[in-house]
Amino acid sequence: MKTIDEMLHLDLLTEEQHLQISSWIDEAPSPEAILQMPAPLWQAVERASQAMGVNEDLLRPPALDAQGLALSQ
Repeated sequence: MKTIDEMLHLDLLTEEQHLQISSWIDEAPSPEAILQMPAPLWQAVERASQAMGVNEDLLRPPALDAQGLALSQ
């Protein structure tokens, strides 16, 4: 939910899109149900994700030299 909140804050989603997407996610009983979100909402999320560079962030290798970060095991 944080990501779609950020999308709203950056004006990448309208208030209505944010409300509909949030409601869909809140009411979905499983990840599979989330994937059944209507196409226009998915398209809005995809456009906003592209603008934010979400895919690039997910594909970037982790920084193994991160200073001061504790890795939990």
